[in-house]
Amino acid sequence: MPNMPEELSPTSLCARWPDERLDDVQLLDVREPEELAIASLPGSLHIPMREIPGRLEQLDRDRPIVVMCHTGVRSRHVAGFLLANDFKHVYNLAGGIDAWSAEIDPALPRY
Repeated sequence: MPNMPEELSPTSLCARWPDERLDDVQLLDVREPEELAIASLPGSLHIPMREIPGRLEQLDRDRPIVVMCHTGVRSRHVAGFLLANDFKHVYNLAGGIDAWSAEIDPALPRY
């Protein structure tokens, strides 16, 4: 199916872009502000899903983008939208921030 983003687990994201290389990738959080208040990853760019079409200019087309939400469903749709709009290196964070909490940082609140 066209415009299907590659899925990255939190563990594979950290392996591909360890802390010292995290600036090489854009973390795009498409959750709502209320969700962000509960848990968020430092350095991520927050653009709620519904605002993405009007804010594409805020994304760097030259850097890979990893899109994340709560469980990976909304972010998969946004990642597909970005691919359809000529972004080349777009990934979906499989399982979202919930999986991040389970795999990488258990101190991060789950909801």
